[in-house]
Amino acid sequence: MTVTLGAPPTDAPAGILVDPTGPAVRRRSRPGPGLLAARAYLVLLAVAAAWPAALAPADPLAADPLAVLRPPGPGHWFGTDHLGRDVLTRVVHGVGHSLTIGVAATAIAVTGGVLLGLLAGLTHRVADEALSRTFDALSAFPMLLLALLFIAIAGPGTASLIVAIGIATLPHHARVVRGQTLVVRRSGFVEQAVTFGQSRPRLVLRHVLPNVVGPVPVLAVIGLGEAILAAAGLSFLGMGPQPPSPEWGAMLSEGRNYLQVAWWISILPGLAVTATVVSLTVVGRHWQARFDGRGR
Repeated sequence: MTVTLGAPPTDAPAGILVDPTGPAVRRRSRPGPGLLAARAYLVLLAVAAAWPAALAPADPLAADPLAVLRPPGPGHWFGTDHLGRDVLTRVVHGVGHSLTIGVAATAIAVTGGVLLGLLAGLTHRVADEALSRTFDALSAFPMLLLALLFIAIAGPGTASLIVAIGIATLPHHARVVRGQTLVVRRSGFVEQAVTFGQSRPRLVLRHVLPNVVGPVPVLAVIGLGEAILAAAGLSFLGMGPQPPSPEWGAMLSEGRNYLQVAWWISILPGLAVTATVVSLTVVGRHWQARFDGRGR
């Protein structure tokens, strides 16, 4: 006898409830080990950003001339750098710096992208065409190149780095929001609201905006990883926080001259950047799959 998944068997005794979700569906709803590991790592990052002293109580700027370039081991699990500073302590305290830059830059990109995307999708065709071509032109350039151009004009520093990354990633969010806006504005419930004579601001705030921003949180999570990676790359080039700040990109830059004798100074902060970007991407892709109806 062939039984369709999700349907009760034709000869099931009366009064017995059959689970409408088969075992394959239940297995699919369980997160895999990769997703669990990514979530656990992000929770650890949140703790390190909010309370770094709980994980590394030492001073990240304290130098010890007697402990210069010690390899990883008891007492200094990530080793020490060329000034005798504990690398683990600096990596943990650097979480707050890197996450602050990434979150602030992503907030600029999301806010500006939603506003400009809505403007492009709701205005006259001429204005929409002008904004759309601007988004396309900016998206054609690599993100780091746009950020470097802004920093070259505004000067290096944390504030310039945040604004530069936010502006460089803004076009992607704006294009997505514009596409969603064009779909929503042609939907039946919006046309019905127009027929009932609702004002344009009320129409946008009550009907268009809530149905447009659905994919934005998913894009923001993935974009946060990209922003952290870009911040580390620009800081490595000397465009972000300056030494002795325990920012991951600055640590990579400081340790590049000691790779042959003390690989841990650069490799371990680099692994922290990589794990952060991978974890955010895994969680973001999982949310995207659920939003698209391809996962549970």
